[in-house]
Amino acid sequence: MTKSKIQNKFKIQITNTKTKVLLFGICGLYLFCHLCFVLCHFAYAQEIKQPNVAGIFYPDNAKELSEMIDDFLNRIEPKTSLEKIFALICPHAGLGYSGQTASFAYKLIKDKSYKTVVIIGPSHYYGFMGVSVYPEGFFRTPLGDLEIDKEFTQKILNKDKEISFIPQAFSKEHSIEVQLIFLQKVLKDSSATKNDESAKHYGWKIVPIVTGDCSLSTCQKLAQLLKEVIDAGEDVLVVASSDMYHGYDYEACKKIDEKTLDYLKKMDAEGLYYGLREERLQLCGGWAVVVTLLLAKELGYQDLEVLNYTNSAEVTGKKIKGLWTVGYTSCAIGAKKDLSLEKKGEEAMLDKKQRKRLLEIARQSIQTYLETGKKLEVTETDPVLRKEMGAFVTLHKKGQLRGCIGNLVGNQPLYLTVRDMAVEAAVADPRFAPLELSELKDIEIEISALSPLEKIDSVDKIKLGTHGVLVRKGFQSGVFLPQVATETGWSKEEFLSYLCAHKAGLSPDAWKDKTTEIYIFTAEVFSEKED
Repeated sequence: MTKSKIQNKFKIQITNTKTKVLLFGICGLYLFCHLCFVLCHFAYAQEIKQPNVAGIFYPDNAKELSEMIDDFLNRIEPKTSLEKIFALICPHAGLGYSGQTASFAYKLIKDKSYKTVVIIGPSHYYGFMGVSVYPEGFFRTPLGDLEIDKEFTQKILNKDKEISFIPQAFSKEHSIEVQLIFLQKVLKDSSATKNDESAKHYGWKIVPIVTGDCSLSTCQKLAQLLKEVIDAGEDVLVVASSDMYHGYDYEACKKIDEKTLDYLKKMDAEGLYYGLREERLQLCGGWAVVVTLLLAKELGYQDLEVLNYTNSAEVTGKKIKGLWTVGYTSCAIGAKKDLSLEKKGEEAMLDKKQRKRLLEIARQSIQTYLETGKKLEVTETDPVLRKEMGAFVTLHKKGQLRGCIGNLVGNQPLYLTVRDMAVEAAVADPRFAPLELSELKDIEIEISALSPLEKIDSVDKIKLGTHGVLVRKGFQSGVFLPQVATETGWSKEEFLSYLCAHKAGLSPDAWKDKTTEIYIFTAEVFSEKED
């Protein structure tokens, strides 16, 4: 090989080596930059999110802010027929404009307990498609720090390509922040701990969500993901953050907002969505409200009440055409009280939705056991159904008793007591043969949800038809439900004598013996027939 050829070969090798080094360098730089992006992204989500509009939309002094919100709350006594509040729709303007209207909603949940609050608001400053969920860390206000429910956010993040964390959506946004200061004032704080002298950590957590431009399909997907988490046992409040009309015409504001409120009252999520798309209706947080309506209806909450409405022109007294005007409303979504029991002068333990759910669980439990021999696997999020309460389940077949077993003392959540007693009534009542699956279609289920037992020192305290009675002497006891007296027409003496003799195995007049313990309780009785 000649010297020139050797030199040329050497040059080629050098060139190839440089190329390799350059390529490795580019790849390394790319990986380094990507790693830095990921780490910065993670660090951004980890830090305490500082407030964006403190001192602008509301006072940045904690004492002044607290007193301002207290003043809003003390001025009003909102009325509602809702027994359980699941969601709120609240405005997010400066407190001087919309604070009083927002307080109508927040007063309804004052001193209530929730584990997690999901706040859904619009993106005012950063345009994007889809939904941004803040994954973890804390949001700070002058009233303290609120921790993000990381366990919750991880269950909805990245389940769909349009639902992710986009930091820019939160960097200037106020729609979430304005709701936090009200929540900090009204919800119970179960932790009562402090991070430092100025920043308090609360016992409940938040899930901040900001919507960009969303298709109806995206709204439905987000609602479904939230439903799956809530169904898994979360005790959740949802707040949709939205103002209404934005424009320069006071009269148009009233007309358009009235139409929008009609869709809200009907909880017509799809109609609202397309009305917003076609600009016949206005809600700056429209997609947040659509998601909330979809979610509420999926979870069985069918009632929306408009608590208050106003607009900036009415607040300032400047109803001038050509002056910028914004509409504000506060609404509550939940389940209505059952007025039928109130008419009877009774205090309802369960609303209509809760009773319906218990009847469903009872029937499903019996069917599952008869088909598989196993208990029904079921979970409930309703805090009332999760209370430890006693219950009886009674089965009737063509008007005749077919089984009745219960547990007087609540030692597990009510819905599980109903599940277990339904199966016991079907297959373990010694007075009847076990129920056959073919019979189930002819069975009518009745449930008696029981109050705690109260020991009495005089039978004069017994109200027939209202009180159930337990008698106990030594190891012998017996119980009659309240409806027994109504069904039989017995006098009080007959009721007690039959109870002692036929249920407790005692002498008929054992109830007169001072050594016999007598307890009373009330029962909320409902059946599939009534439903």
